[in-house]
Amino acid sequence: MYKIGNHVINLYLYGIQNQQNTILISMITVDKVIEIFCIADDFCREYSLEVEKYQIESKDGKKRRNRSCCLSDSEIVAILVCFHFGTFHNFKHYYLFFIKEHLQSYFPTAVSYNRFVELESRVAIPMILMLKLLCFGECTGITYVDSTCIPVCHNKRIKRNKVFKDVAEVGKSTMGWYYGFKLHLVCNDQGELLNFCLTKANVDDRNPEVFNVLSKDLFGKLYGDKGYISKTLFETLFNDGIHLVTGLKSNMKNKLMPLRDKILLRKRSVIETINDELKNIAHAVHSRHRGLGNFLMNMISAIMAYCFFPKKPTIKWEVEKQDQLELFF
Repeated sequence: MYKIGNHVINLYLYGIQNQQNTILISMITVDKVIEIFCIADDFCREYSLEVEKYQIESKDGKKRRNRSCCLSDSEIVAILVCFHFGTFHNFKHYYLFFIKEHLQSYFPTAVSYNRFVELESRVAIPMILMLKLLCFGECTGITYVDSTCIPVCHNKRIKRNKVFKDVAEVGKSTMGWYYGFKLHLVCNDQGELLNFCLTKANVDDRNPEVFNVLSKDLFGKLYGDKGYISKTLFETLFNDGIHLVTGLKSNMKNKLMPLRDKILLRKRSVIETINDELKNIAHAVHSRHRGLGNFLMNMISAIMAYCFFPKKPTIKWEVEKQDQLELFF
């Protein structure tokens, strides 16, 4: 059952049961829903004012149709983002049985589910700008980079997939072959995302075009796994003021590395935890997409939802100092 309170909403986690066949319960606060809506509303108002300044006027003097929607852009953004807080796995169930029934007072003009799916695309540009301008963190000089696979279907259905035909590609990760895309992320030592890039699955992690996007506004040390070992990439980033630090393969000559870099390189679990939360909590990966636009909106809203998570993986500097003392003495 659903229980609505002033501060906490207990929700039935749809279709998920553990091995003991007991229902899993997740919590989402009403204050968090209101917070996301207020931030999105303030941004959408400023965005609308800026768009109106650059609109092209009609030369023939005829009035053009500009029908307003029952749901505002900020309401659509809030609904999309709140879905990815890990409470529901199915967006249709979330919208019909949670938004339209138990949050009717907060969204009194909620449209039908089919109409809402059609309205998602109208907030694509505002959401991307909001993600870039408000949700991303700032570079602290310690940055981590990693990529993760985004499969769109089971390997047995690759040849039958029509939604992503001529768009997705077959790639290989540490977990094996898959069909879909690859998400490249960079974050700081506080677990805040700095930028992201979505590519096809067969794109190399060291692709220069990918790093042209990821390395914007970065400085200091950039820590990555052994998949980012490249002399050309190291020189390119070093000329831009970014020092790429990676591990060494078994067949490479050992090189001196500062103790601080060795310790921070072992803390790559920060960005690996982010990848895990995007997949297992925000549900950025599933095989129910019915269009490329729906896939992109799901990915953007999942990344934005992570930025609003109350807890993020961080590096404990006190532990770092103790490790340094142990290694020195």
